Amino acid sequence: MSKNLLEQLRTMTVVVADTGDIQAIEKFKPQDATTNPSLITAAAKMPEYQEIVDQTLLQAKKDAGAGASQAQIVTIAFDRLAVAFGLKILQIIPGRVSTEVDARLSFDTEATVTKARELIAQYKAAGVSRDRVLIKIATTWEGIRAAEILEKEGIHCNLTLLFGLHQAIACAEAGVTLISPFVGRILDWYKKDSGRDSYAPAEDPGVLSVTKIYNYYKKFGYKTEVMGASFRNIGEITELAGSDLLTISPSLLAELQATIGELPRKLDPANAAGLEIEKISIDKATFDKMHASDRMATDKLAEGIQGFTKALEDLEKLLADRLATLEAKSATPVA
Repeated sequence: MSKNLLEQLRTMTVVVADTGDIQAIEKFKPQDATTNPSLITAAAKMPEYQEIVDQTLLQAKKDAGAGASQAQIVTIAFDRLAVAFGLKILQIIPGRVSTEVDARLSFDTEATVTKARELIAQYKAAGVSRDRVLIKIATTWEGIRAAEILEKEGIHCNLTLLFGLHQAIACAEAGVTLISPFVGRILDWYKKDSGRDSYAPAEDPGVLSVTKIYNYYKKFGYKTEVMGASFRNIGEITELAGSDLLTISPSLLAELQATIGELPRKLDPANAAGLEIEKISIDKATFDKMHASDRMATDKLAEGIQGFTKALEDLEKLLADRLATLEAKSATPVA
């Protein structure tokens, strides 16, 4: 009897849950989990996670001290909430959680390094080793340089919003632990640009992009791990079976689990070794030139940073509104 696709995928690829929903992580029991500002904001709006939000706000208010403004309290809580979710997730999974640096720092190397160190310090204070945390950073040139500094300090990084080979090569040369090329967002761009309604999984531009990156890394012996992300359908996932890792939403994890059939391995280091691939060295001038000539990567990186920034602003507003509610409750005399 054939196994389901999720069971088979786990034999060749590390399965990661792409969610801030702790109940979904408990259900699918992934090795690792990733979060981003949009996922944390969505989770923070769920009634079942109100306690995490409230505890984070109340502790921030206490730590801010008497006389602290609402804005100061929200800033402290905002910095801590992703770690609060990360700590809950780490109680469930055996592996690593990815926690993202504020997307508004994406073009500031020094500020990104500082924020990453602060996140790691919060995890350390809670008794979590840095080996169980990946710091997520947008794959700008400045972000890659920040990751290079952090990796040398033993702080492991996950470079996200990655759309082009130039970004991937620069990450590998910087010694980054892991990259997250965005399969579905690449597909979205090509569908809009070409006017096509769909692509067969084997022809999916996002699948082809990740396959190219994976083969490049394996051909030249880079240690950086490839974790396909942002999937639109299970066809994209099955075409990338064998990737080092795949981070998958709960809805697609459920679909894989419910689908019975054979799952052949599509990505394999042994196959990559025999391919004819040109080695490219990336400096800033080459990176900028390749990025400017790649309309898709240019558009999607900018759009991704804008989207995560909007999610962060939404989260700040949510925290401010919730703090006002908590303060009003505490100020109301008991009858």
